[in-house]
Amino acid sequence: MDTIWLSGAEWLAVLRIGLGLWWLESWRHKDKKTWFEGGGIAWAADVAAKHRWNAVRSGFDVVVAPRPKTMAYVVAYAELALGLGLIAGFLTPVALVAGLLLNGVYFALMIHDWAEQGQNSMMALISTVALFGMSWQTWSLDDALGLF
Repeated sequence: MDTIWLSGAEWLAVLRIGLGLWWLESWRHKDKKTWFEGGGIAWAADVAAKHRWNAVRSGFDVVVAPRPKTMAYVVAYAELALGLGLIAGFLTPVALVAGLLLNGVYFALMIHDWAEQGQNSMMALISTVALFGMSWQTWSLDDALGLF
C-alpha cells in the first residue's frame, strides 16, 4: 500500500483516534446536570413515543423507560469510555464493536433526523474501517501490551 506522509497502519490509527475524539466530544458537550437529572432520557422518550417502528417504541419502554437515571449514566459514560478507549487504543476491537452497536441504537432511534443519521452513518463507517483495518496495530496500548 502506498501512502503519503504516514504508513497505512498510522493512517488507520489517525482514523481511530479521530473517532475517539468524536465520541469524547459527544460526552463533553452534554449538559451533565440536565442529562443526569433525566433531561436526555426524557427527550429520547419523547422521540421513541412518536417513532414509526413499534419495535423502537416497545424496546424503549422495556429497556430504558423503567430506569431513566441508570440509562442516562450508561449512555454518557459509554460515550466517555469509547472516546478514551479509542484514543488510547485500549481494547480497541471491543470499543469499535460497542461503538457500532451504540451508533446502531442511535440510528434506529433517530431515524427521522437527517443530521443524526449522517453522524451515526459516518461514525459506523469509521468504526467498520478501523475494525477490519485492525487500527490498533500502531499508536495504541493494545500494541504496546501485545493484545489482539
